[in-house]
Amino acid sequence: MKVVMIGAGYVGLVSGACFAEFGATVVCVDVIQEKIDALNNGVMPIYEPGLDQLVAKNVDAGRLAFSTKLADEVSTADIIFIAVGTPTRRGDGHADLTYVYDAAKEIAKHLSGYTVIVNKSTVPVGTARQVARLVAEVNPKAEFSIASNPEFLREGAAIGDFMRPDRVVLGLEDQRAEDRLRELYRPLNLIEAPIMVTNWESAELTKYAANAFLATKISFINEIANLCEAVGADVHDVARGMGLDGRIGKKFLHPGPGYGGSCFPKDTLALIRIAQENDSPSRIVESVVEVNAAQKARMVNKIRNAVGDLSAKTIAILGLTFKPETDDMREAPSLSIIPLLLDKGAIVKAHDPQGVEEAKVLLPSAVQYVADMHDAIDGADALVIMTEWNEYRSLDLQLVKEKMKGNAFIDLRNVYERQLVENAGFKYEAVGR
Repeated sequence: MKVVMIGAGYVGLVSGACFAEFGATVVCVDVIQEKIDALNNGVMPIYEPGLDQLVAKNVDAGRLAFSTKLADEVSTADIIFIAVGTPTRRGDGHADLTYVYDAAKEIAKHLSGYTVIVNKSTVPVGTARQVARLVAEVNPKAEFSIASNPEFLREGAAIGDFMRPDRVVLGLEDQRAEDRLRELYRPLNLIEAPIMVTNWESAELTKYAANAFLATKISFINEIANLCEAVGADVHDVARGMGLDGRIGKKFLHPGPGYGGSCFPKDTLALIRIAQENDSPSRIVESVVEVNAAQKARMVNKIRNAVGDLSAKTIAILGLTFKPETDDMREAPSLSIIPLLLDKGAIVKAHDPQGVEEAKVLLPSAVQYVADMHDAIDGADALVIMTEWNEYRSLDLQLVKEKMKGNAFIDLRNVYERQLVENAGFKYEAVGR
């Protein structure tokens, strides 16, 4: 089976490499020549654990290739996935579908024989029908089916999520498309991964609803964390007591500086917009977005309370990405928190294992970046753990104390236990503890 993946970004590259691992012949197509050249030289455009090895393995096996020439690949494809970006447009929550529609029209020009065209990108409800209309308009003689197959990949664990999914969701309108997609996903039968078949609209909405619910859990536990601080409770105990209830579950009940990344911020805004446009406002999700923004601002006050006047104070920031095991800086809490610290006169020295190059583009030029985390800590008035990378979980607290000028230890991810840090001579500040 030949698969064409349009878009060699996060979703397209991971999915393409995994389908190749399943045994399909895959070509990832992208319009950015530099990206394709880099991939052909074994250089990944993103950091994702294990991806470089998986790509190299399947390129060597002849199952995975990269190209900029879509027209050369479409006519021989059995399945074509659209995995392009759908960024928020104008900041108002609308998903920009320009790249999706451009891809659909370009596909239509070169179709030859029956082909399944699959929306892998996260798209608003109704997009599959629009893609079907566009393809038919551009090429009335085309023999094709449209499907919706949303991705549920966690950055930092994407390969495992693809190979061992909780579920595969297929939005379909005909049996022929279902048969072909089930054939592609047949390797998952061995682990009995659930494959849920529904209509286009339900598949499209499932993706948004799932992400919005997870974002809701995060904002909820952050609000409970703030209440814990006010009443003297420990949010970790509260979250554990909640999570042991099987109806609730323990996942995503981890307090912190707010959610970020490529999905939750964009998808919650898009769901709000979809709901508004269909006269069915989602008040809960609207509140989730508001709580998340407030949580990031609250973290600045937490740092100020621990340090005092921030003017000319050196703040060591450990972690910039929105989560560990990725270089993704999109909507990371650091993008909101660090500029506010700088505005208040602080000197910011930052370290991150993977996110520095992207951070340099997105953060103010006043931020000082260091290659060794100890250089950030040296002479600092305060240390802030912004992202819970593994290398920050086992700091030599005595060495850190010796290197620092001040004694403020602000743990925005609750990595450490209070007594351990305070015994090392620090003033400890956490979230909800």
